[in-house]
Amino acid sequence: MAIPVCWDSHVIGSILEWRGQRIVSMNDPSLSPHPPQICVVIPLYKARDKIASVLHSLPEFVRMIVVVDDCSPDDSYECARAVGDKRVHFVRHERNQGVGGAVLSGYQKAVELGAEIIVKMDSDGQMDPAYIIPLIAPILMGQADYTKGNRFLHAKELKSMPLIRRVGNAGLSFLTKAASGYWNIFDPTNGYTAIHASIIPSLDTNKLHRRYFFESSMLIELGMLRAVTRDVYIPARYQDEVSSLVEWKPLFEFPPRLFVGFLRRLMTQYFIRDFSVFSALFLFGMILTIFGISFGLYHWYLSISTGKVASTGTVMVAVLPFILGSQLLIQAMSVDIQNIPQEPIQTNIRLLEEVRGILG
Repeated sequence: MAIPVCWDSHVIGSILEWRGQRIVSMNDPSLSPHPPQICVVIPLYKARDKIASVLHSLPEFVRMIVVVDDCSPDDSYECARAVGDKRVHFVRHERNQGVGGAVLSGYQKAVELGAEIIVKMDSDGQMDPAYIIPLIAPILMGQADYTKGNRFLHAKELKSMPLIRRVGNAGLSFLTKAASGYWNIFDPTNGYTAIHASIIPSLDTNKLHRRYFFESSMLIELGMLRAVTRDVYIPARYQDEVSSLVEWKPLFEFPPRLFVGFLRRLMTQYFIRDFSVFSALFLFGMILTIFGISFGLYHWYLSISTGKVASTGTVMVAVLPFILGSQLLIQAMSVDIQNIPQEPIQTNIRLLEEVRGILG
């Protein structure tokens, strides 16, 4: 479904009116429908030919624009300043910090400016501003804390992608699901995102990667906070830009980082903060699986070295724990999938801030 370019403040008003009725029905006086302070953060790097058109394309309901010059070697910064848009605020890095570092600097500036919802767009013109409204709508309606684009919700986008890239994207998506706990998302490297500003102070920025792993590391940290994340269909808009990311690099660099994130999430969520059904299933499943594999490999080695065939009982001692352990691990995964965050945390964070303000 194509999103018309006529998305404007009237649409935001309708969303806020719906949200206001919902809030009143929930008897929650701490929230009131009002025009949101929407800020767009744009990391700027080697985009001298694109940045002006990107800035001109941003709709009027975007109250603030933060352009982060990530030590671009060309005159991208000068081209951005020449636009003369009064909504634009600049942040300049003395040295290149990567896309993640630029986004974090933009987030910090946007929070200082009083933004409520922060949209991240690239400076290369690939991200259509006509989709800002559908991107921020779940946040405005209190249904999500963080939203991201998904280019592949329809089969035609998948069919147009080369097979090797399709397989690689599917593999990285599955690993990101496991590492973050968001089994309901896809296209994890999509950089067209929106976040409620109240979430940002709670992020552990030391754990966020400063370069191309940033989007995936962001999902991992949001999962640690139990923030609600939603996918929004936004088709890619490819032009004549040249990406500075080598396509094969994520296939080698991302999996080790995702595996570390997976272990950290499991340990924190299921063994430090809580000990649940998943914890027992995973623990006993790993013990039985490792025992079955180890016992089987040991007796397989003995059979080869001595020339004696292992007995049926020996084989069963290896096979049964492996089968039972595998089943327990599958059940643990099923429990984890059902444990996707469902309640947005933005409301609780804002209520806590108001209480702190009242109590001084």
